[in-house]
Amino acid sequence: MVKDAEKLTTMNKKNYFYALMLAGISYLTIGGCSAPKNEEEKMESKTINFEVKIKEVPVGENTAKVFHLDNGNGMQVEISSFGGVISKLSVPDKDGKSENIVLGYDQIADYDTNDYYFGSAIGRFGNRIAEGKFELDGQSYQLATNDGDNHLHGGLLGFNRVFWDAEYQEGDESMIVKMTYTSPDGEEGYPGNLTTTLTFELTTDNKLLLEFTSETDKPTIVNLTHHGYFNLSGMTEDILGHQLKLYAPKYTPVDENLIPTGELKAVAGTPFDFSTPRLIGERIAQVPGGYDHNYVVKESHSSELVKMATLEHAGSGRVMEVYADSPAVQFYSGNFLDGKVTVNGVTYSQYMGLCLEPQTFPNAPNEPSFPTSRLNPGETYNHKIQYHFSVK
Repeated sequence: MVKDAEKLTTMNKKNYFYALMLAGISYLTIGGCSAPKNEEEKMESKTINFEVKIKEVPVGENTAKVFHLDNGNGMQVEISSFGGVISKLSVPDKDGKSENIVLGYDQIADYDTNDYYFGSAIGRFGNRIAEGKFELDGQSYQLATNDGDNHLHGGLLGFNRVFWDAEYQEGDESMIVKMTYTSPDGEEGYPGNLTTTLTFELTTDNKLLLEFTSETDKPTIVNLTHHGYFNLSGMTEDILGHQLKLYAPKYTPVDENLIPTGELKAVAGTPFDFSTPRLIGERIAQVPGGYDHNYVVKESHSSELVKMATLEHAGSGRVMEVYADSPAVQFYSGNFLDGKVTVNGVTYSQYMGLCLEPQTFPNAPNEPSFPTSRLNPGETYNHKIQYHFSVK
């Protein structure tokens, strides 16, 4: 399906100047860069072998743009304008071998039934809201309920199942996909027209940077995140042997429906303590149902970008560090993966992938002591998430 719809552009920067002479195209063409301004700059400049392929892929009755970015340093990412999905993410291991480290479907069209939220943008509200209800300024709102009696990840038609407007841009040392989506007033029960921009940036030093910004014309609630399932082994084994460190002294306990109780509890002395690196499988049997908990890195909002987590896989040597400016990160150990999806011979059974989702606290609209998720007209919601990859 993808091959039939493939149609756009591939350009490698090392061939740029040759292509410039032949075609007379400007430096704004995909894969382009400006020539050095003087001899000193020319001596210091280096060739960056960016490569981008853009395809159009049918999804239902519409068409998604799929961007395949290669930073020339062993890292590739595939991003879809349908659902803001990261469908593939390949990074090198300690021997320089690049492998895909995220769970996802084989075809972009399959994300239309993405009950697991593989690699998706999440909004308008990540995580759960109890009974799908909240109040703003004395007015009650009822959201769609799609997780029993609760609202989860934006509802029946969240940001993971909409088509974003998307375009490719290029920086001096990075490749950028910029997406926008306007959620209309009343969508899934939310008040206000909410316009969101989501930017993906792949750098030459193997970082993937995400940034969400949103504006509204009515008071509303916003909690955006990204739902990648990571497996640094390249899916050769499950994630129980991965080593995880979470930079969070507290977490929010939950009830039987995974709704926070409203308290903050110290992780010290509990199976939730990843303040020093531990194997994920070491104490998971002591956590009924597995890990699906909000870890509190800071108890209030700030624009400070802080390290949330470090994930390591000894066999491959891959290391992933997660940074964000949000108050917390949800650690989910893939408990609900049930073996119904098989891709490239790998069956996605329980614990085959894990999620680290920077966010504000779940059910924040109903817990006054939690960091607010309110957004007013004239304000800008901003959320940065960064994944830094290296080897050890």
